Amino acid sequence: MKAAGEGKPRTRLAGLAQDMAAARGWRRRAIAFAAGAVSTLAFAPFFAWPVMFVTFPVLVWMLDGAVNEQRPLRAAFGAAWWFGFGYFFAGLFWVGEAFLVEAEIFAWLIPFAVTALPAGLALFWGLAGAASERACTRLGLRKPGIPPHTAALARVLMLAVVLTAAEWLRGHALTGFPWDPPGVALTYPLALMQAVSVFGIYGLTLWAVVIFASPLVVMAVAEPGEQAGAVRLAAISSALPLALAFIAGSWHLSAPASPPLPGVKLRVVQPSIAQREKWMAEKQAGIFQTHLDLSRRNGDGVEDGLDGITHVVWPEAAMPFGPLDHPEALGAIGALLGNGRYLLAGGLRAESDVTAPWGRRAYNSLMVFGAGGTLVTLYDKVHLVPFGEYLPFQAALEAIGLQSLTRQRGGFAAGKTPKQLLNVPGLPPVSPLICYEAIFPGEVAPGGERPGAILIITNDGWFGNTSGPQQHFHQARLRAVEQGVSLVRAANNGVSAVVDPEGRTISSVLLLNQRGTIDSALPAPRKQTLYALLGETIFLFNALIYLAIVAFMKRPRRNVQPAQVTMGTPG
Repeated sequence: MKAAGEGKPRTRLAGLAQDMAAARGWRRRAIAFAAGAVSTLAFAPFFAWPVMFVTFPVLVWMLDGAVNEQRPLRAAFGAAWWFGFGYFFAGLFWVGEAFLVEAEIFAWLIPFAVTALPAGLALFWGLAGAASERACTRLGLRKPGIPPHTAALARVLMLAVVLTAAEWLRGHALTGFPWDPPGVALTYPLALMQAVSVFGIYGLTLWAVVIFASPLVVMAVAEPGEQAGAVRLAAISSALPLALAFIAGSWHLSAPASPPLPGVKLRVVQPSIAQREKWMAEKQAGIFQTHLDLSRRNGDGVEDGLDGITHVVWPEAAMPFGPLDHPEALGAIGALLGNGRYLLAGGLRAESDVTAPWGRRAYNSLMVFGAGGTLVTLYDKVHLVPFGEYLPFQAALEAIGLQSLTRQRGGFAAGKTPKQLLNVPGLPPVSPLICYEAIFPGEVAPGGERPGAILIITNDGWFGNTSGPQQHFHQARLRAVEQGVSLVRAANNGVSAVVDPEGRTISSVLLLNQRGTIDSALPAPRKQTLYALLGETIFLFNALIYLAIVAFMKRPRRNVQPAQVTMGTPG
């Protein structure tokens, strides 16, 4: 990364930038992969997001270095793909744990699962890298006439726009998988989390790229006499928005907490059933009884006959059988509830359908039971997990012996869309989410109808003692803050909690491998958030502002020496 007319880097930072830009072959790939992998320390349970101040500049420098390659678009794609591959490989390694639940059947698939998924997701980053390089070249953001630090910030802004657009596509294309976009790094501590109620997670991703990449990238190219200006520009683009977000979030948290809804007292049950036992037919009666027994005990483990409790919440697939087809199970539920109480529980159900491959359709459902074990309402999961709850080309793959992880013949069927809010007696309108539906911001308020609370039932027992369950819980909290409503989360194993509209956990929290119950009030929703009102329009508006700033920055300035940085030579 030598400046025109200079044989040596001006500073150590400039030298580092030169080395990153000049890297070729396997050295470039290894550096990019390592930088992407280290970036995942920004997420739960570590929240070491300052690492991104180092790793994201590496990505920008490598994209800048691609301009001197014989095939710059290919080089930019490769650098960004390897960064993304490291990012997703380290961030999603825990997926392999699911294949160890029945290792004798599925363990052979682990190498494919832990590499193919990250490799596929990294394609979105590769495309973003190529698009960013192309846009920067077409706009002349590396030509003489623009102050180097100004041009550097413009390139960061362009990368922010195209990478966030790619992240949006990752969250929607081919059923979508928006796990931990970079904006999640800006949601810890709690004061910073409040920004998601304004910008949403994709709007925060725009900010995250600029905040983390701009300081080192801008200062690395500052010309002699321009260092002060470069520092000011880096501070305005990085330190200032970060400080403002923290101050605004702290001010918001200083307000009185949301009051509890009158007449509502929840009991959340976490049974911590071993995942291997979950689907064994001989274990199902015992699993059901465990849920019944825990439901009668308070958070201290004392049996209290559900005194004062209005709603009991069980996790996903709490009943790993069809309770609607078992009158004895419905009778037991009725005996548990008595009069005036309700059970919200995960269970399986099936409907006859002669058009289905196996003559019926199975659903992963959230069911609401009332007095006598009568079914009040239900929700069938809409966003199913590929290879977990169904197989693409299900019939063909089953014919050659492949199975989904749940081993449900024919796979699960998706529920009806558009999804409706659940009307549960005694509760405000509830947005039901089952398992990984919680990582999709658009799943919370179907059709624009704002819920009064979010209910998530899940089972993170698939993923063992890894970072996966903690990341899953943290992303669930973001849905509450985005909408400004409370969250009730019941996990078979993982993290069970009640969260207020600001993302604070109230009462106790049940962590991974803990068995017990939580008794809690339900905080009332707060005033509708800007994100709840406008949704991803905010992201689009911010992206347009970024592009307008880039257009302004690319105009040549008078009396600027042509000392533009070039990124090495093809190797």
